[in-house]
Amino acid sequence: MTTLSDLNSCDAATFTDRLRGIYEHSPWIPERAALQRPFANATALKLALQEVVSAASLDEQLGLTRAHPELAGKAAVSGQLTAESTSEQAKSGLHLCSAEEFATLHQLNADYNDKFGFPFILAVKGPDGQGLTRRAIIATFTRRLKNQRADEIAECLRQIKRIAELRLNDLLGMTLDFGPTIMQWCETIAAWSDTDNSASADFDLTCAYMTPAHRKTAAQLLDWMRDAGMDAHIDAVGNVVGVYRSDAPDAKTLMTGSHYDTVRNSGKYDGRLGILLPIAIVRHLRRRGEKLPFHFEIVGFAEEEGVRFKSTFLGSNAVTGHFDLSLLDQADADGVTMREALLAAGHDVARIPAIARDPAQLLGFVEVHIEQGPVLLERDLVLGVVTAIAGSSRYLVELTGLASHAGTTPMTMRRDAAAAAAEIVLLVEQRCAQGASLVGTVGQLQVPGGSVNVIPGACKLSLDIRAADDAVRLAAVKDVLDGIAAICARRQVEVSMQQIVDASAAPCAPRLMQQFGAAIERAGLPRFDLLSGAGHDAMAMARITDVAMLFTRCGNGGISHNPLETMTADDAELASVVLLDFLRSFRPA
Repeated sequence: MTTLSDLNSCDAATFTDRLRGIYEHSPWIPERAALQRPFANATALKLALQEVVSAASLDEQLGLTRAHPELAGKAAVSGQLTAESTSEQAKSGLHLCSAEEFATLHQLNADYNDKFGFPFILAVKGPDGQGLTRRAIIATFTRRLKNQRADEIAECLRQIKRIAELRLNDLLGMTLDFGPTIMQWCETIAAWSDTDNSASADFDLTCAYMTPAHRKTAAQLLDWMRDAGMDAHIDAVGNVVGVYRSDAPDAKTLMTGSHYDTVRNSGKYDGRLGILLPIAIVRHLRRRGEKLPFHFEIVGFAEEEGVRFKSTFLGSNAVTGHFDLSLLDQADADGVTMREALLAAGHDVARIPAIARDPAQLLGFVEVHIEQGPVLLERDLVLGVVTAIAGSSRYLVELTGLASHAGTTPMTMRRDAAAAAAEIVLLVEQRCAQGASLVGTVGQLQVPGGSVNVIPGACKLSLDIRAADDAVRLAAVKDVLDGIAAICARRQVEVSMQQIVDASAAPCAPRLMQQFGAAIERAGLPRFDLLSGAGHDAMAMARITDVAMLFTRCGNGGISHNPLETMTADDAELASVVLLDFLRSFRPA
């Protein structure tokens, strides 16, 4: 077996030869990386090879891309693949394609080459290294065929780097201690959804507050916490709480965690990664008989997304002592109140105020989360240190016009609620394109009872405006609300608005950021700081203690809140290594 020590000590020619199979028919990559020896760890070696690819000329990058074989193509059929490619394609059963699958892949290969001028490249071993299904490969192929050429070149290079990462793992006999377990746990709880998927070819993961899927997920998290050696329980609001207790006298508590509810038709990692990853670390510590000089508390927050009751951060607000008890009488779309849902799940709502933590006993709150954006991905970075979490203003807007006949009502006499809504959508887009780190979204748009031959008399929409600077956000909110009033007055449409979120921006604590940054660098990665445009439970926790966040990169262009949301076991491994190092090296204020 090849070792890192061997690679560091051998001559350049031997180094290149031993890494010949890592990048397909491209020995120039290890040749250039050899100049950076010695490598402190395997992560540094991987990074050096990736940087050679990133720094190469476009012609060299295209040559590397064209050196790869088609999936289930002629080279595979004739047995002309490299040993590495043969193993990878077999892992996904591409040698077992049905006649229909083979024909589909043949046509996709031809269409892709015609459009882009190079072969389609995909790390078919997949995010967890266990192999994608043929169906998943064909779906990815079909989706990426719609990309622009520049975007697809970048994606192919990312896939090549992922292939190389997996090949290096095999070459060096690397075993991942955390990543595969975390990925498998994510798969396990992603199988439980509010949506009946039995008749659908495409699985829809939706896990809203206090539904059967939500309660089943909580029970599983509780079991994993207890199995890992934690004192664990489910509190009155549905948070799953586990504590890995210190033996130190008068120990205080460092908290971590994230949410386990999801948006509709969500991905598998949003929120849940930040619960499962620290559980895996605690399991590791317990197996080693290692204790920390502080209590380490993991909270699976019961609700952050606001899907069922239109109220966000229910779990973390309870922990900070800011749970609004009047929300218990808020009803979902079926008329079930939050109080009724909690009682049906066996929770005692009278105990919710007692959930609040004593800030004097806390050392801070740290949260690991997928980035939910493309910044890290586009920079080939696994991890990032969050500087601040953007503030958010959200509204539900109802427009009331006048429903009338679509054929007989002159255009000048219409009070069209949908036309007003359309103008509002464009207003939000135009205004929120004017500020740094300012974004605005209309994510919900409905025409209740709409008919093809009736002018819409009512329309409902949502409004979400975010910025890292609260002054920037509030100025945009004022302009948008003033604009909505003007649009509706001009169109003679009545408007009512309900604010459902007003969350201030939450800066991360510099002392915790510095400690995360140092742990990232000790892992062999460069430190990179970035803003979080998405809201997180850390925002709520910032009310009572210092907070920090560690981002891991998202694949598939950085997409999140979507079934395409993805990450890799290797990235989960590095995030775990960094958080574990952070815990072992933690310095209180």
